[in-house]
Amino acid sequence: MVDTLIYRIGELAQTQPEKTAVFFKKESLSYFQLYQKALGVSESLRGMGIAPGDRVCFSAVSKPEMIAVYLGIQACGAVSVFLDKSATPVHMAEICKIAGAKVIFTDKPMGEAEPGCPVKSLRELYNNADPSADTQAPMQPLNEDDLSEILFTSGTSGKPKGAMLSYKSVSNILMNTIEGVGYSSQTIMLLPLPLNHSFALRVLRAVLYSGGTIVLQNGFTFAKEAENNILAFDCNALACVPASYEVVKGQMQDAFVPVLSKLNVIEFSAGSLSVGQRREITDLLPEVHIHNVWGSSESGGAIFCDVTAVSKNPEAIGSLGRPLAGKVETAFLREDAPLDDPEKISGHLSEWFIETDAAHPGRMAIRGDMQMIGYWNDPVNTASTLIDGWLITGDMAYMDTNGNIFMLGRADDIINMGGEKVSPLEVENIVSQYEHIRDCACIGVEDKLLGQAPVLFVVTGMGYDETAFSKWLAGKIERTKLPQKIVTLSEIPRNRMKKIDRKELKKMWDNQDSLALMNPVVDAILSRRSIRKFTDRGIPRDVLDMVLKCGYHAPSGHNMQSWHFTVLTKEADIARLKEAAVIAAKPLKVHVYGFENPKVLILVSNDERNPDGCQDASCAAQNMMIAAQSYGIGSVWLNPLMTLRNVEPVKALLDEFGIPGNHIVWASVAIGYPVSEGVKLQKKTGVITVIP
Repeated sequence: MVDTLIYRIGELAQTQPEKTAVFFKKESLSYFQLYQKALGVSESLRGMGIAPGDRVCFSAVSKPEMIAVYLGIQACGAVSVFLDKSATPVHMAEICKIAGAKVIFTDKPMGEAEPGCPVKSLRELYNNADPSADTQAPMQPLNEDDLSEILFTSGTSGKPKGAMLSYKSVSNILMNTIEGVGYSSQTIMLLPLPLNHSFALRVLRAVLYSGGTIVLQNGFTFAKEAENNILAFDCNALACVPASYEVVKGQMQDAFVPVLSKLNVIEFSAGSLSVGQRREITDLLPEVHIHNVWGSSESGGAIFCDVTAVSKNPEAIGSLGRPLAGKVETAFLREDAPLDDPEKISGHLSEWFIETDAAHPGRMAIRGDMQMIGYWNDPVNTASTLIDGWLITGDMAYMDTNGNIFMLGRADDIINMGGEKVSPLEVENIVSQYEHIRDCACIGVEDKLLGQAPVLFVVTGMGYDETAFSKWLAGKIERTKLPQKIVTLSEIPRNRMKKIDRKELKKMWDNQDSLALMNPVVDAILSRRSIRKFTDRGIPRDVLDMVLKCGYHAPSGHNMQSWHFTVLTKEADIARLKEAAVIAAKPLKVHVYGFENPKVLILVSNDERNPDGCQDASCAAQNMMIAAQSYGIGSVWLNPLMTLRNVEPVKALLDEFGIPGNHIVWASVAIGYPVSEGVKLQKKTGVITVIP
């Protein structure tokens, strides 16, 4: 029998029964409770006729029931098939059909997935999962070569591919993660990742096997939840994808360093931190150990980078890391290796191995006991991926003389520019260091002269100037690698794990009309953020006049234009108004904030007798904020004065400023040059209905 997770949970249920294994909001399970729930699930599955080797599909929700069901499936010897909790019923049904599942557990409304594959409630299975009082259901003996789970990923054709992991694979994946990152029984891990993904799963398994504690969180949409969880549960570890780092840093702002400094370790995976991000995070969090791990569904974590250690080493800071010593081997294949016809190289793959350097990269292959045993019912892809015991990846990379591996990108993404190979990752690493670029992505597009040419997509910040950026970039990158065109987007398309969706970018490029829709006005609207802290830099009078003019030219109901714009430019007047607002707001429990050193405060009022007064003032305020954004000036809409207009001491001050007595101050717009970029907030979906 193999030493796998369900057996280990059984041991921990005896040695530390009261210790919490998993938290989710107000729910929790001790190791003893988790083990009992897993045995109860196993017993229920047997009662449904589930036999060893049967595939069981279930929604990988970020809740305790997912972990208990996963372990219960192991306990009865069945095969776990994880479903993305956000997947559509159609996609869930497709996975069930491909896997030949016997049952699907989900609480998402859907009909029968497939004939003979009933849909049952995941929550009910969990709630009713209690082992019989007079017996402990014996666990199915598990052998290391038995199939444990299937992780479905999207293939190049769009058809899902199921990476099959044996118990041996799973055991080695979790052991590699424990050794490579250093998880222990003291680890309290905040895990805000989708649990059908290999990164989240290997962290989950590693921490539980170590006897640590998992704190589940449903994504990184709002960083405040992460902040609250870290503080409430005393988390000392965090699993994060690189793109979410920017979200967390932007939303937490001043709380970022104090909160994340409480952690001992942060593991990044599903992508690499840029060189700029590596320098920044190790400077901001010098006492936190930062790791960046390369992995895949087919291998788990295999190449480990100690970012904290390499951050001061200019030769290694951009590396992928090193394969785990004694556990993972790496090799690199010649570019012309006929991988599309594996029979030509099967049996003598090593003849295609090459020594690599920056000028001579190769396709990376890895080998170790952690790798998958193949793709489910897919002999063609299995044959081209597993050759002579090696797992052939889709990544182009090279190894330096110190054993550090450097990634150039996916083989399909490398740009062939007249015979010159251009790495999109190299371009992105350089571009990401420019202070006015929020996000970027580089792809190769068709070029009549060169075959392919690089195109750069950027999400810009305040103060961005394309001419200045192009001049800066020309001094940082070889002429042959310079992007032929720079395209501004409101955001870079990414998948569920926040990896760049290069296929979508290529579609956008092919559809030039959609790119032409982005213009300076649209960019100002889509890039505007609420700015609450400002520098001491003054706003030029001609710029302020134009901002006010844009407000004055906003539409108004019946063209009544009954509004009034009161512009405060003196620091003392703004401070007096803030003080008055704080005094008036306290007994009314009105929240006052945002008066953090604005250089100008514009009070937009309207006649209380005008039924469209609020709407008219809103349009004017929005116009002014968009105009300010176009000049690189930050803005924020402040609400309290509409409630406090006639409350002393606010009333006396507004009267002093000359605001008509019958006017309501519907909007207060604070503007100034920002101290830092504003927070990009997650926008709700499903709020637009287009009726054809």
